[in-house]
Amino acid sequence: MSIAQRNREMTGWRFLAIMVSFFSVVIAVNLTMAFLARSSWTGFVVENTYVASQQFNQKAAEGRAQAALGWSAKLSIADGKVSYRLVDSAGKVVASKHATVNFRRPAYASEDEKVDLIPQADGSLSAPVDVRDGMWIVEIDAQAGLAHPYRDVRRITLRNGTIQ
Repeated sequence: MSIAQRNREMTGWRFLAIMVSFFSVVIAVNLTMAFLARSSWTGFVVENTYVASQQFNQKAAEGRAQAALGWSAKLSIADGKVSYRLVDSAGKVVASKHATVNFRRPAYASEDEKVDLIPQADGSLSAPVDVRDGMWIVEIDAQAGLAHPYRDVRRITLRNGTIQ
């Protein structure tokens, strides 16, 4: 076997090894990224999109009716406690019997937490909470004597346990 033939044969094996290595790396990266994507966020927004679409007009009407009340809300998180207060258009505290606060991470559900707030003497609602710093979507449903719960949805950032 001549040197030229041996070089051609080695070049073929070298090329094959490089191609197999290249595609092995591509496949390994794709599998890793697919695993990380699947484990971080499910993409789940609503249980049933058809039912949610059917309820859209009703929820929009409820939102317009709620906005027409002219109420404002104050949410505070500090010292391991979440507090929520509703104030009517005249500046008086709206007496709420109960509220539920859902803390949701924007990109994944592993740290989501639901907190039930209870009435306090000053008219606010509060409860202890233990949520980590970072971005949160906070959904508050307060029972304030209306036909439907007063709904407040906010995106907040927590730093050192307080809203920024």
